Amino acid sequence: MSREGLLAGQVALVTGAGGGVGQGIALRFAEEGAAVALHCRTSVSGAQEAAGRIRAAGGAAVVLRAELTDEDACRDLVRQAAEWGGGRLTALVNNAGVQPVQDLAGMTAADWRAVVDTNLTSVFACTQAAAELMRDQDGGGSVTHIASVEARSPAPGHAHYCASKAAVVMHARSAAQEYGPWGVRVNTVSPGLIDREGLAEAWPEGVRRWRQAAAAGRLGRPEDVGDACVFLASRMASWITGHDLVVDGGASARPTW
Repeated sequence: MSREGLLAGQVALVTGAGGGVGQGIALRFAEEGAAVALHCRTSVSGAQEAAGRIRAAGGAAVVLRAELTDEDACRDLVRQAAEWGGGRLTALVNNAGVQPVQDLAGMTAADWRAVVDTNLTSVFACTQAAAELMRDQDGGGSVTHIASVEARSPAPGHAHYCASKAAVVMHARSAAQEYGPWGVRVNTVSPGLIDREGLAEAWPEGVRRWRQAAAAGRLGRPEDVGDACVFLASRMASWITGHDLVVDGGASARPTW
């Protein structure tokens, strides 16, 4: 791992780092010189695999488990990451989330809350805890939420997911205002369809339509999301806050008529 990369000297916490996108973000942060705390809830093996790759390449990584629908657990996670980082935490990436498919007509309030608490309330709690810590350190810090293109373009069966991601975008804009005087920048990255093992076989029509819609002609990769997060956490983005960076290969530029 680079000691002279864009994030050299930084300590980062990536939530949901056991899945494909989370792994991609964590690996890119480490490649750019950051020490990385990888959070997971159930995907322990995935987080451990990514941490092992980081260490094998000479980087620093630790795996931390937490249930992020619990506010106290969010605060404890941030505290543990900072303690592991020698008392510092310079970057937080709120990536953990769920994306169930369920018709709005048959959805219960419990179904709704399960998605909102995981995708939105955890973002609020982790960001609040991280900002309080970053406020007291030289250089402040950065927070990046992983939102979605579905924050603007809803899909059938995703009403709770789309609403939670739209709220994540607005949370970042609000937090950018209030935490800016603390030296804390808050942004979002909104990915389009990100490839994963078995996706083309499980959803061939959706993959075909996405490739046709995207100007770049392909699905996204976890490292595409990681690159955007690295940029927003780096000094190159020191005057960028409250911004939603869409990473969708140009699919959102497609005409709608």
